[in-house]
This record gives sequence, structure tokens and C-alpha cells, in this order.
Amino acid sequence: MAIASIESGGRQAAAASIAPRRRKNWSGYLFLLPWLAGFLLLTLGPTLASLVLSFTNFDLIGSPRYVGTANYVRIFTADAKFWTSLKVTFLYVALAVPFKLAFALAVAMMLNKGIRGLPVYRALFYLPSLLGASVAIAVLWRKIFAGDGLLNQVLGLFGIQGPSWISNPDTALYTLVALSIWQFGSPMIIFLAGLRQIPQDMYEAASLDGASPARQFWKITLPLLTPVLFFNAIVQTIDAFKAFTPAFIISEGTGGPVDSTLFYTLYLYQEAFAYLRMGYASALAWVLVIIIACFTAFSFLSAKYWVHYDD
Repeated sequence: MAIASIESGGRQAAAASIAPRRRKNWSGYLFLLPWLAGFLLLTLGPTLASLVLSFTNFDLIGSPRYVGTANYVRIFTADAKFWTSLKVTFLYVALAVPFKLAFALAVAMMLNKGIRGLPVYRALFYLPSLLGASVAIAVLWRKIFAGDGLLNQVLGLFGIQGPSWISNPDTALYTLVALSIWQFGSPMIIFLAGLRQIPQDMYEAASLDGASPARQFWKITLPLLTPVLFFNAIVQTIDAFKAFTPAFIISEGTGGPVDSTLFYTLYLYQEAFAYLRMGYASALAWVLVIIIACFTAFSFLSAKYWVHYDD
């Protein structure tokens, strides 16, 4: 009887200790509920719906009609604009991401010297990234690079007659690359944080050994900064693939001149909202998801050869 009484008391004590934990768990789930509802209704639900629609012919008016893989077959075999938009997007990513990261790193290294008024400069340099790829910034960029824009007015002071940069198919894409590079504040802040983590005694030891600043950069700064560089490269590459607003505003939604600014996302928008081919646009969206996933996977697989962590 004594043993049974002890066991019963132990079970009651265990139950009493479990009850508060369950109440805490339910409280946590309750706080997570708004985010979870938003994720299911606004993210996961539409994502799965777009996957289903990618196998249909849907124009927003009639009911979706199942067509199997016809949309994907058409994308890769009978859609010349798909390949054009892919070429433009790849060129944009290949130019914008490296130059943006290089410029951001250069500014971060300059700010890391401990100049006076660092918080002010840091805020000013970050401001373009804070504004983001907004419509207002794209309109401003259009005004700068138009035929009678600010850039040509400045060139006119030196007797140089500049072209209409956004109307010339040879230069239109590069104005968008310049806009991306100008918004370097976000990777700059991350680079600056990474530079602050590098021990200064390593530079002092290298200086005593006669290493030049350039050699210190290649042998100390860059290797120790590769984890930050890897993170910035992944984020900026994904953002570059998703770029839409600047191309839409500068080309007035056409991707011109001569499809020179026809980003993949802009072509997807045209198929969905100009021609109401929602099923085909959904297939294009999933092809973009696969492309970004492949680039990301390749980056992670190759990271072990050039990203150096503390170990």
C-alpha cells in the first residue's frame, strides 16, 4: 500500500508539472497562429495553386482546362521570347551582382578606416537600398538617362552630345545595372560588420613582415570575409533574378527597346496580365523557381572550395 501510494503521488506530481508546460506550449502556438495563418493562406496556398495552374490553360474568365505538360513543352521548344528574356536576365545578373558586391566592399573598407562622421555616411550610403526598387526611384532613373535627362545635360557642359540611354538597345540594360549598383547599401552594411570581426593583430603582424596593403587584402581580408561574401552573393543573386520594377518603369512595360530590357519577370507579367495566360505564366514562374534553386544549390556545393570558416 505504501508503494502504491508513493507511485500515485509521483504520477500526480508529474501530471502537475506537465500541465504548466502544456499551457506554455499552447500559448506559444497561439502567438504563432497569425504568422502560420498568413503563411498557409498567403504563401503556401498560392504557391501550390500556381503549381496546379501551370498544368492548365487558364485565362481568369473560364475554368482552368488541364493540358498536362504542354505549357512547359511550349516554353522550351516554341517560345523565342522566353530565351530572349532569359538571356537578358542572365546578362543583368552577371553584371549587376559582381559590380554591386565589389563596390559595396570597397565602400565598406573605406568606412572601416574609422573616418569621422561614420554613422552619417553609413546612413547616407544605406538610404538607396532602404528606398528599394520603388516606382519613384525608377521614374527618377528614367529622367536621369532620358535624351534630355540630367546625365546628358551634364555632358553638354563639356560639349558632348549624349544619346538617349534608355532608348538605345545597346545601353538601356546598362542603365538598369547602374541602378542596381547604386543600391549597394545593404551588402555594404553586411560587409562592414564582417570587416569589424577580423582581428587587427593579423594586419599588424603582416605589416611587420613587410606585406603590402594589396597583399594583406588578398591574404587576410578576402579569405576571412568569404562567409559574408557568400551570403551577400546568394541574396543579391536571388534579388537580381527577381528584378521587375526598374525594367517595367523604364521600358513602360514593353521590355524595349528591341527587348533589351525584357527581364524574365517582366515577360512573366506580360503573359499573366497583358495576355491573361495565367496557366502559362504559372509555368514560367516555376521555371524561374527551378533556375534560382539550381544557382543556389551550385553556390552551396561550390562553397566548400572557396568559403573559409573559423575551422
